[in-house]
Amino acid sequence: MARTRAKGAATSTTSKSSTKSQTSSTESKHTLAPESTNPPKIFILPKKATSEARVVSLLNPRYKKPTRYLVCPETGIYEFTRIAAPKSTPRSWLIEASGTREENDAAPKSDNQQDAEEFGAYVTKGADLYIATPIDPLFLVLPALESEKKRLITSDDHFDTIPKESSPHFSEILRWGNVRQTLESRMAAVCDMINVDVESMYRLNEEKLLKELLGKATRMSKGLPASMEEKFVAKALEAPVLSVKRETANGAPAEPENASSAPESGASTPKVESTESQSSASSTGMNLTGASEASTAATSVAGEESKAAAEEAFELKPAITPSPEVISLQRMRVAFSFILSGYIAQSQASSLQALLSEKKSLADFTALDDYLAQVAKLKQEASVSRSMADYSRKRMLDDDEQAAREEKKRKKEEEEKRQKAGTSRGVKNLSKVNTSGMKKMSDFFKKK
Repeated sequence: MARTRAKGAATSTTSKSSTKSQTSSTESKHTLAPESTNPPKIFILPKKATSEARVVSLLNPRYKKPTRYLVCPETGIYEFTRIAAPKSTPRSWLIEASGTREENDAAPKSDNQQDAEEFGAYVTKGADLYIATPIDPLFLVLPALESEKKRLITSDDHFDTIPKESSPHFSEILRWGNVRQTLESRMAAVCDMINVDVESMYRLNEEKLLKELLGKATRMSKGLPASMEEKFVAKALEAPVLSVKRETANGAPAEPENASSAPESGASTPKVESTESQSSASSTGMNLTGASEASTAATSVAGEESKAAAEEAFELKPAITPSPEVISLQRMRVAFSFILSGYIAQSQASSLQALLSEKKSLADFTALDDYLAQVAKLKQEASVSRSMADYSRKRMLDDDEQAAREEKKRKKEEEEKRQKAGTSRGVKNLSKVNTSGMKKMSDFFKKK
């Protein structure tokens, strides 16, 4: 008994020591700080921006709310364009601490700075990237010009109409370098202006503003990104496709050939030559097999050529094609709409759209509108002819309808399986009984 107790005690001691060693090995040597509520972000700033450039909060001209901008007293104003990774592929940044700016030793250090000092780097949760791109200062003063567009007032009076809670740093950047001169020069491009004594007075002229925006749209339309070109230009101008029968060399329309038929000449089956003295039956069989394989190969090649000729007999062509003028006008309209949707308030954008439809001398989109109306008419005719053809053949389901039908079928099968699983064995056996010739229960309750 003593030996057994000693063995058990030793075993328990060994298990405790192994558990302790496993626990100590799984414990981390470093304790990470909690997740920061304001993590650092990655910014790409322009090289020409000076060291005096600062990130400030100004009024967004489109959404009328405070937004971050980079203001340099020498080179101008920049907006931040956010580039984010798709949510389906999570990514993060590993930032090296040696590349960060040195802070004051007396200032309190954040959790990220403490982690950076301890580990030499820190990780951000998201992989967003912010790029500073130039923005026309005209857009930042448009809300002020719009609020006082009926009176000729000074630039300071216009600037005072911008609320400080929406643009807390606007009054401060007016004292930086050439910022005020830059804003006033851009105001002069879209305003009626008179000089009184030493001061200039401004009033918004919507026709000048429209002309300025159309000039920007024209320059932008010459280099649209490939994604915008494909989605908003090529796809918008795409017309229905027609099947046109090609003509042969003599001018007669080419008739499609049957792909499965072999040609009449040019690919004849090779014949097996007979000899007076045959060496053996096996050699003859080998010759016949080789001839059969050659015949099959020739027939398949001829069939493929016939099928290709039948496919080439018909050519798919769009019903109409846009002219270079129409394509250029569509690019310009896309660029103009992009500027309005990103930098102009919605009420002011509607006013400019209405003015554009009246001022044909600034930009005439009549050719583009006529082409789009013709495309819409062709699409409607194609839709009507397709619906007429659906009466004579089974309608093909699109992806959404097919998915909905499969989902309904799957739910029905699951419901049947659930009902079968809840059915007792006795009910299952009764369902297998042959009831042909038996009376129903309702027959016993009928009147005689």
